[in-house]
Amino acid sequence: MALIKVKKLDEKAIIPTYGTEFSAGADLYALPGEKIVIEPHRTVMVHTGLSMEIPEGYAGLIFARSGLASKRGLAPANKVGVVDPDYRGEFMVALHNHTDEAKEIEGGERIAQLVIVPFLTAEFTEADELADTTRGAGGFGSTGTK
Repeated sequence: MALIKVKKLDEKAIIPTYGTEFSAGADLYALPGEKIVIEPHRTVMVHTGLSMEIPEGYAGLIFARSGLASKRGLAPANKVGVVDPDYRGEFMVALHNHTDEAKEIEGGERIAQLVIVPFLTAEFTEADELADTTRGAGGFGSTGTK
């Protein structure tokens, strides 16, 4: 288990929580306070009031909450936010309204989920040739549709 240090930038901020014992994602909460209105097809930066210290070798991935996305049409604009371990600023969620009507987010509402994952840093080197594979250069749909 990774230890994540969390700093409240606002005393009203809510520390992330897991919904169940086996949840992969911890819920991120909108900073308690006023309602946020997100106009149709617009994106709003929703504050959490938190900064975090993600350990070296790990990243924070910010995903949509399935109910918020499927039932209300609200999901992160960048689909998956990536938080690097050296970032110390406020965690904010670029929440996009995919519907044709204005939507509201209440202060203190769960707005996204944060998954902490290990990652590898690659060294990239230019090459004249790459190893052959069965798939080769086959792109989208090249392995079949079923």
